[in-house]
Amino acid sequence: MNENLFTSFITPTMVGIPIVPLIIMFPSILFPSPSRLIDNRLVSIQQWLVRLTSKQMLSIHSHKGQTWALMLMSLILFIGSTNLLGLLPHSFTPTTQLSMNLGMAIPLWAGTVATGFRYKTKASLAHFLPQGTPSPLIPMLVIIETISLFIQPVALAVRLTANITAGHLLIHLIGGATLTLTSISTITAFITFTVLVLLTILEFAVALIQAYVFTLLVSLYLHDNT
Repeated sequence: MNENLFTSFITPTMVGIPIVPLIIMFPSILFPSPSRLIDNRLVSIQQWLVRLTSKQMLSIHSHKGQTWALMLMSLILFIGSTNLLGLLPHSFTPTTQLSMNLGMAIPLWAGTVATGFRYKTKASLAHFLPQGTPSPLIPMLVIIETISLFIQPVALAVRLTANITAGHLLIHLIGGATLTLTSISTITAFITFTVLVLLTILEFAVALIQAYVFTLLVSLYLHDNT
């Protein structure tokens, strides 16, 4: 029986109702609010990682840019946890949906651009026309810079979608090959299973790296506009 490779990316439903909101809210359970005087090891490690990441990411920002700290940390935790959630068997990865990633990228990008035009109007407009541009090239450069500005959120969303989708497809293909080879050649099946384990470990790293890259690019857009 031929199975559609993209079946796992179809939005899950229950009684005809999409359950994506429940899946999206599930990672919040992984980051409980501390309610004790002395935190346990898990909460302490989480807080240490958040402080380390925020310190590294916000060191380049001005005071106005640092007001986005809560937004950026919430974003990286959300994307990282949903990416890891998708590596569990029979689960669904919301970040494989381009519509959802565009829904995150466009408002964040628009917020950084609006902040730039509000507080650094001249500098923001200057990006459309580099200093010393010859007069005949001015209209072309303005069009090119405008297009490159509007491509930024699309590039953010497509990068995240493509990386997560490609990894899941590879795991699906190699997992299916391993299952088929078990009845044909045990040695070959063991080799493909080893590759599958290594690829799964790599996907854990990719899930966290893509969350960091997405948030870092939003942080850089914010830095350019504050």
